[in-house]
Amino acid sequence: MPRKNLIKHVKRIVVKVGSSSVTDDKGVIAARKISKIVDDIVHLRERGHQLVIVSSGAIAAGAGFLGKNVRNLTIPEKQAFAAVGQTILMNEYRSKFARKGLHVAQILLTEDDVKHRTRFTNASHTLEAILHQGIIPVVNENDSVAVNEIKFGDNDILSAHVTSLVNAELLILLSDVDGFYLYMDDPEPVDEVEHITDAILKRAGGAGSSLGSGGMLSKIRAAELVMRFGEMMIIANAREKNVLVRIMQGEKIGTLFIGRNSHLPGKKRWLALRKTSGILVLDDGAVQAVRIGKKSLLASGITGIIGEFDMGDIVEIADDHNNKIGKGIVNYSFTELGKIKGKKSSEIRKILGENVFREVIHRDDLIVY
Repeated sequence: MPRKNLIKHVKRIVVKVGSSSVTDDKGVIAARKISKIVDDIVHLRERGHQLVIVSSGAIAAGAGFLGKNVRNLTIPEKQAFAAVGQTILMNEYRSKFARKGLHVAQILLTEDDVKHRTRFTNASHTLEAILHQGIIPVVNENDSVAVNEIKFGDNDILSAHVTSLVNAELLILLSDVDGFYLYMDDPEPVDEVEHITDAILKRAGGAGSSLGSGGMLSKIRAAELVMRFGEMMIIANAREKNVLVRIMQGEKIGTLFIGRNSHLPGKKRWLALRKTSGILVLDDGAVQAVRIGKKSLLASGITGIIGEFDMGDIVEIADDHNNKIGKGIVNYSFTELGKIKGKKSSEIRKILGENVFREVIHRDDLIVY
C-alpha cells in the first residue's frame, strides 16, 4: 500500500527530537534547528494535526552552556546540567512557538509515572487537557532526579510511552540518520518494516552519537513497542528540508515501521509497555484458545512456569518452543500456579479453597502479539 494511504488518517503525532537535532557540534542549543522543527509543526497543526514533542538535549544544552564536555560527566553532573539545560531548551521552544501565537507546556516524566496504572492514567489526562487547550506539550525525561531504577533509558523509549499515553497513531523519530539500513552497503534505508526480526535486532546494535544516549537499537526497541499496540513509527533525518510536512504528505522519507495488530485501548496500551516478571508456558490447545479463540487463559493450559511473581504482576505467555505470544496480569502467584498448573477449575478449588479465580489471566487483562 502506498505510504500516503497508510498515513492519511493520522491525526495525532508524537515527534521525538534527538539531541543532535537541537544542538550544534559543540552541544550548544542551535536556535536555527529548533526554528525549523517549529515551522513544520505549525504547518501540520494548520492542516488539522495534533502534535506532541519529546525533546532530548537538556543535558547537552546544560553542558554546552557551561563549557563542559558531555562525555566526561559523572551521573550527578549530568543530572545537574540537565536542570540547567532544561530551562534553556524550554525557553527556545517557548520563544519560537510564541512568535507563531502558540503556547508550550513542559512535561517531565520518569518511568514511575507510567509504570503504575493510576499515574499512567493521570499523565494521560493531563496531556489530553493540554492538547484540548491547543497547547504544544514538550516532554522530556526528568533527568535531574531520575536514577537507573526509574529511567526509561533514553528518549526513544520515552517517546514510545508518550505515543501510548496520548493515543497517537504515529511516532516520528527525528535523528541524524536517514533511516534503518539492514546492510552496511545499502545505498538507501529500508522503506518499510512489518516485523522486527532477529536480523534487524542484530544489525541495530551499536552506539549513538556523542550527544545522545540512544543508538539504532533503542529506536528499534521503540518501534517494537509502538507496533505492539498497532501504531506506526518513522525514523527520519532531521536535516531533511520540511521533513515533517513531507512525511505527512506521503513522501518516502526514512523507514516506516507498521504495526499490524489491531489498535489497543488505553489499558492494553499500558499493558503492552510494561516489563514482565515471569513466563507461563502453554500447551497447543491454550495457545489456540488465546490466539484464535480470543479466550482467557486457564490453569489447565499451563505446562510450565519460569520466574517468580506475585498476584497482580505482569507475565509473558509463550508456546512450548519459547515463542512469546502475549502478556497479561496474572491472578495467582508463582507458588500457587505451581500447585494448579494443568488442573481443571474443580481441582483448583480442592487445592486452594473456594475463593479462587476461574482465569489465570482474564481476557480483559491480556494482549496477544
